[in-house]
Amino acid sequence: MEEINLKELWQATNQKLEKSLSISKKQTEDLSQLKVQNFLSSMKPIKLFTILIGLIWTSIVGTVVVNLFLFAYHQVNLFFLFSAAIQVTLTAFGLIVYLYQIITIYQVDLTQSILKTQEQLAQLRTSTLWVTRILFLQLPVWTTFYWNQRMFENGHWTLWFIQGLVTLLFTYAAIWLFINIRLENKDKKWFGLIFDGKEWTPLMQSIELLEQIEEYKNEK
Repeated sequence: MEEINLKELWQATNQKLEKSLSISKKQTEDLSQLKVQNFLSSMKPIKLFTILIGLIWTSIVGTVVVNLFLFAYHQVNLFFLFSAAIQVTLTAFGLIVYLYQIITIYQVDLTQSILKTQEQLAQLRTSTLWVTRILFLQLPVWTTFYWNQRMFENGHWTLWFIQGLVTLLFTYAAIWLFINIRLENKDKKWFGLIFDGKEWTPLMQSIELLEQIEEYKNEK
């Protein structure tokens, strides 16, 4: 009789322990999902602000560039015109990516499968890397928009040398960053200086948390 009671007691205790572990596991998962939601929410203000500024900037500069192309092409400084056109085109591309990202953030539903959410966050991470690479290609045109004909006709060779050196350095930096801004370099110091902020850190923290939830779920 005692042996039966001991078995029943052991089984009851084991069931209570499993139930307690199951509840703890669910609470940990819910807490992690809440943290992910908070991380994603913290990204919204900076992206919405960037979209607003981007819309204003591209509207103003784009209108100026189009009007100059249409009505004053032969009177305007072509260095300024083409530099501005390149800059506003790249900015418009970045704006489209930011719009895609904010829509994706609002579409993330943590009640869906973890795999689906991980795919959405991976897309956000990839698009963040690509838009940063593209926007850095603007660097050279910030050193050419003020060039003009008189500068070449009346300028001293020292001025040409300094200006050429600056433009070459900015061009090299733009190409180097375009090539090297990749996920495998995320632990590099220079990478952290570029991406440490509200647009990157919460995203990476969310991805890490989802990976932990998946591992926790798969534990036997």
